[in-house]
Amino acid sequence: MTKLIITGANGKMGKVIQSIVSQRDDCEIVAGVDLNCDSTADFPIYSTLTEVKECADVLIDFTNPILLDDLLEYSKSTATPLVIATTGYSDEQKKKITDAAENIPIFFTYNMSIGINLLANLAKKTVQVLGDDFDVEIVEKHHNQKIDAPSGTALMLADAISQEMTESMKYEYDRHSKREKRGKNEIGLHSVRGGTIVGEHDIIFAGHDEIITLSHSARSKEVFAVGAVNAAVYMKGKSAGMYDMKELIEE
Repeated sequence: MTKLIITGANGKMGKVIQSIVSQRDDCEIVAGVDLNCDSTADFPIYSTLTEVKECADVLIDFTNPILLDDLLEYSKSTATPLVIATTGYSDEQKKKITDAAENIPIFFTYNMSIGINLLANLAKKTVQVLGDDFDVEIVEKHHNQKIDAPSGTALMLADAISQEMTESMKYEYDRHSKREKRGKNEIGLHSVRGGTIVGEHDIIFAGHDEIITLSHSARSKEVFAVGAVNAAVYMKGKSAGMYDMKELIEE
């Protein structure tokens, strides 16, 4: 049985995780953390991590990038593996995560969906076949409450594609201010925000007289929560290091 602590326990994703865990017999939530401590859950909810009294096997975070330092400090001081499911981290914060993984086990990915991670692998395979002859554009769509743009997932997909390119690629976020044709070493990233769109990502490979499009559409937030819980169960007892969905899928 994997014992879990959830930060953001009373948030949208925290509620979904609670529902998922309640239907499983391989894990349980022993404590939660949220600024809103009111809850009908069968576990205590604290306003900060420092107040948590319960011991856990893994900490799942679905909160905000501003809490990263607190998460890393708690994980280090208690030797608790950390599953980071929050997005929108700066380059400086990503480096902090990488550095911290030298001392603590951290599971970090831009998207907890197995489908999205499969999409990234398919994109890499596509580049291996097509080479540099096709222009690549990524279009991501999310709800109107999402703060960061482009999404962390879109950047993850762009990074996966860039790794397979023979030339160094440049990410283009804003073409409307330019009056010049598209460069061959560009990957365009475009963001749409509206309504209650959970998450949609299209990778467009545009060549001479043909277009190939790889797509993924999340219909509910549950796919991300399921991935986070699976990651947490996987992380129990792991040694220090950086882990992601690749290790989970291949296990």
